[in-house]
Amino acid sequence: MYRIAIDKLYKWKNSKRRKPLIIEGARQVGKTWLMKEFGRQAYDNVAYINFDSNPRMKDLFASDLNTDRLIMGLELYVGHKIDPKKTLLIFDEVQEVPRALTSLKYFYENAPQYHIICAGSFLGIALHQGTSFPVGKVDFLKLYPLSFSEFLMATGNERFRDLLKSRDYRMITTFKRTYIDALKQYYFIGGMPEAVQSFIDDQDFKEVRAIQSRILAAYEQDFSKHAPNELAPKIRMLWNSIPSQLAKENKKFICSLIREGARAREYETAIMWLSDCGLIHKISRVNAAGFPLKAYEDLKAFKLFMVDVGLFACMVGVSEQVLLDGSSLFVEFKGALSEQYVCQQLKTIEDLGVYYYTNDRGSCEIDFVAAAKDKVVPVEVKAEINLKAKSLKTFQEKYDPKLSIRVSLADYKKEDRLLNLPLYAIENIEAECIDQ
Repeated sequence: MYRIAIDKLYKWKNSKRRKPLIIEGARQVGKTWLMKEFGRQAYDNVAYINFDSNPRMKDLFASDLNTDRLIMGLELYVGHKIDPKKTLLIFDEVQEVPRALTSLKYFYENAPQYHIICAGSFLGIALHQGTSFPVGKVDFLKLYPLSFSEFLMATGNERFRDLLKSRDYRMITTFKRTYIDALKQYYFIGGMPEAVQSFIDDQDFKEVRAIQSRILAAYEQDFSKHAPNELAPKIRMLWNSIPSQLAKENKKFICSLIREGARAREYETAIMWLSDCGLIHKISRVNAAGFPLKAYEDLKAFKLFMVDVGLFACMVGVSEQVLLDGSSLFVEFKGALSEQYVCQQLKTIEDLGVYYYTNDRGSCEIDFVAAAKDKVVPVEVKAEINLKAKSLKTFQEKYDPKLSIRVSLADYKKEDRLLNLPLYAIENIEAECIDQ
């Protein structure tokens, strides 16, 4: 299974300013597989250390963090020489030994010749609990579920992925039925690697749903296992409310819908916990379209999206039967699946700031506003062919953006500064913005 992140890892390996690398991402998005596969492809040897329930590693890192001493101990543990030019050091579930995270500072300063990659299921939480290593001594890479283009490649449609990347929209439109069918599958299966691999192997949608149900159950167990006792119930209630909140006409997250009388500040820590785990995307409102967008961020208003559209579809009980029902899947739950899908794809684009917009009266709402290079780009998601977009017109009249994008099942079409971009081509948004 090809992951685009592999290319980023090769750039990291060859960088003159390489630092120890931390891969962040939700549980079961494929971090361990990615590290091992990269080690297999790019190095002669891999020294893989899993820190979970590993008393030897706790003992090794408990005393001084002299890098020569640590390398000797790691060599004894893995049973072979760690050649800095030929060996990839992998620290998995590294959050279980916080001192190992601290040691990255000393590897960077005193032994930068070693190639070290770290990951962990709850590393985001560990990094926000005062773990002692200074910012600037490590590199970060975020890993998400498979994007739609990665899904195309994994399911044997690599040529169609390459065609999308070429942006030959006349040819793309010729094969739009293939793209729409694959997109329907992606809405159902999503991008969690185990679910995708199961579909590739067996073409069994019921088994895909069983896998997704197990992943969701594991997440719920994690709430109780890893979150503070007083926080776990709030995390669970908030997590389970996300699908119904996304199915509202106004998708702004409202805490009082979790529990009558609930206030936002009661759930701030729960939101942060889920975000640090990589399980949700928090998309903040902006109240104007100036640049940089972050200067206009309204921290009190936001939308919450899940990490994966397939898990979302599982939570709301989308049946495999809907795959046969024309385009109904795209309009289910007031287009919530489509908006979840678009958010998920936008978040995979590096350095793309993602927000949403409403005016102060609430009479104009833009699903997403992207900060691409030096441009502010409104993105309206239309789940149907019907392309009427009153809010987008209002936004254009007020802010006069260089480019506005309407994402739907309609074919690619560019009229002046308005671009109709097919849902299945959303990952081309950055290239389209650059060309404008």
